[in-house]
Amino acid sequence: MQAAPAPTRHDQATRLLHQCGATVTPARVRVLQLLLAADAAMSHQSLQQAAAASGHPFDKVTLYRVLDWLTGQGLVHSVAGHDRVRRFSLMNPHHAHAHFECSVCGRLFCLRGSLASAALELPPGFASDRVDITVHGRCAGCTAAATAPRSRGKDPGV
Repeated sequence: MQAAPAPTRHDQATRLLHQCGATVTPARVRVLQLLLAADAAMSHQSLQQAAAASGHPFDKVTLYRVLDWLTGQGLVHSVAGHDRVRRFSLMNPHHAHAHFECSVCGRLFCLRGSLASAALELPPGFASDRVDITVHGRCAGCTAAATAPRSRGKDPGV
């Protein structure tokens, strides 16, 4: 017996929309597909560029509306980087998670693991809605690029 093929990103996006009882629209599916394929959080501009590169460009307003709606439904979350640009990624099933922002390339990554060890004591009467933690440093690609030996051209002998 042959195993069922892995679900496509289109199937995954459609399933996410169905799970929250939402209407499945082409724009919502395309945005979710792009976020499913991403290895880091994406800005509005990078989503627009990726959509255009895939042959399915978005109108700016449509993309803003879809991102706003997906965020409101809890399917996507956004985080502002040091440059104040909002970047979007699929909601982590554990919800409370930290981020890593590369100080060289500016990419923003969702980190795995629990924030339970970051238990903070709130003053009496305070109520926490969420915790945002961002670790800053160099991503693996930028670290490797910084430590790679630089090649020097041949001496032209002039």
